[in-house]
Amino acid sequence: MSYQQYGISPQLVERIKTKMKNPAVKERIKNLINGVSKQQLQDPGVVRRLVRNASAILGERLSSDQEDSIVRFVIAQKIDPNSTFHLIRLWGMFR
Repeated sequence: MSYQQYGISPQLVERIKTKMKNPAVKERIKNLINGVSKQQLQDPGVVRRLVRNASAILGERLSSDQEDSIVRFVIAQKIDPNSTFHLIRLWGMFR
């Protein structure tokens, strides 16, 4: 898995996937990322803020190393939220 190369543990991913099955949590996360642009997802400050807010919504306490790993992973993916191909690729990584 690509995210494991960045030091993101599979256990963390599984916990988050389980929590995202809750419709209320899923809706709060969708509202958090609504309107985020490709440029914003390349800005480490914006990505770090999104990661912190998402971890608070999910009730996950991330260490600074975990947070750094997630930020580096997101920036490295060069995600374009308006590209269906990019979203399908991300979905495939975490299914």
